Amino acid sequence: MREFAVSDAGITLAGATTLVFVNNDAAPAQNLEFLRAWVGQSANATSAQQRVELETQVTAFPTLTSATPAALKRADAVSSIIGGTAGAAGTAGTNASAEGAGAKTSVWEDAFNVLNGWLWVPTPRETIILPAGTLSGLGLFLPVAPATLTNWAFGMIFAEI
Repeated sequence: MREFAVSDAGITLAGATTLVFVNNDAAPAQNLEFLRAWVGQSANATSAQQRVELETQVTAFPTLTSATPAALKRADAVSSIIGGTAGAAGTAGTNASAEGAGAKTSVWEDAFNVLNGWLWVPTPRETIILPAGTLSGLGLFLPVAPATLTNWAFGMIFAEI
């Protein structure tokens, strides 16, 4: 099993936004198993609650900053997922500047205090698997704009299985 990270830090958000979006390849290809996600900020020391979601989205996808998945094991080959700005099949990106008109379906909803950050580490039976050819991607999404938009860090870890 090969694991990869898609992350970013020191980011100024556009508001309520998709932080990370990964869309699997068209079939036949490997499935993607999502193993971890996180969000934090370092802009201020004001306590505030923030909503967060893991969600699927079908076309039209967010407009993103291209992000190439980084291998967690240095000897592994590169991911079949490449960086992309359109959320298309087989691509990953961060920090959406536009959300696209595609329907979002919440898979996991939570809230956190911005002073503590948020970490999702599912037990093995709670991981999210995105099959090849599913025609939707998985996003880490803030459904409500945070009070402070600067200095955010976030990411997701996935495995190609």
